[in-house]
Amino acid sequence: MIPPTIPALVARATDHPSLREHVSLGREGCAVACFRDIRLQSAYEPIFDVSMSGMQTLWSSPEQADRFGDELGFQALTARADGTAFDPFDTVGDDRELVTLDRLARTLHAINFFGAQRHGMLFLRVHERLLKSVKYDHGQHFSSVLIAFGLNPARVIIELPSAAVAHRTFLGYLANSYQRYGFKVAGNLPNAGHIVSVSDMARLDFIKIDGGAVLRDAMAKPLIAYANRLGIPLIFDRVATETQFDELAQFGARFVQGPLFAPKKACAAR
Repeated sequence: MIPPTIPALVARATDHPSLREHVSLGREGCAVACFRDIRLQSAYEPIFDVSMSGMQTLWSSPEQADRFGDELGFQALTARADGTAFDPFDTVGDDRELVTLDRLARTLHAINFFGAQRHGMLFLRVHERLLKSVKYDHGQHFSSVLIAFGLNPARVIIELPSAAVAHRTFLGYLANSYQRYGFKVAGNLPNAGHIVSVSDMARLDFIKIDGGAVLRDAMAKPLIAYANRLGIPLIFDRVATETQFDELAQFGARFVQGPLFAPKKACAAR
C-alpha cells in the first residue's frame, strides 16, 4: 500500500465536514489550519533512543543527533505560521470551542506527520481541561478521523497530563478508553513518587517526566530501576543542557527529549 502524501490527506480533509473550512495546503507543501484568523502549523520535537549507536553522537554533538541517532518518535507542537509558539489554552476560554480547536490541531499534526512519511511514533499532548470537557469515550472521535484518512491510530501516543496521572482511578479509565480506540498512552508524572500510581489498573505504554527535576531531586537511578521493574519505557522530557543529558545517560536513561535537541520545523520529509 502506497503511503498517503500530505496533499492527498489535505484533499481528504476537504471532504470532512468539520475540517474542510479550516485545513489547506501551505506554500511549503505542509498542511496548515486556520482558526479565528490565526494560521497554525506543525512543528515536531524528536524523542531519541540513546541506548545504542545514537549515544556517542548525542554525547559529543547533540545538535546533530537527528542525523545519526535513533528516534522513538516526535512530539507534535502547535505553532503560528510565523513560527512562534501557540498555546490555545491561553486564548480560548470556552471549553466547547477548545475541544474543536484541539481536534483540528491533532488532525493537522497527523496529516503532516504521516503525509511526510515520518518514522516512529507521533506524541500528542492532552490538556486537563479537554479531559474534563469530554465526558466519555475518550479517543473515539480522533480514532474515527484517522481511520477515515487511512492512518493507523497505533502509531499515535496520547500523552496524559500530570493532573490525570495523579489520580489512579481516573488514569485507569482514560488509559483504557484511549487504548480501546487503538492508541497508545503516555502519562506525565508530577514527580518521581507518582510512579506508584501506574499499575495494572492504568497500564501505560510510556511514562514521561521532567529530566531536570528528577536530577535535582536525585531520583534518576531509583526511578529508572522502578520503571524497568514495571516494564514501561521511561522518557526524560525537558532535557535542556548537555550536563543534564550526560548525567541521565550515566544513570542508564534510554529515551530523552527537550530544548537541547532543536525542534523540527513543520512537516519537511526526511
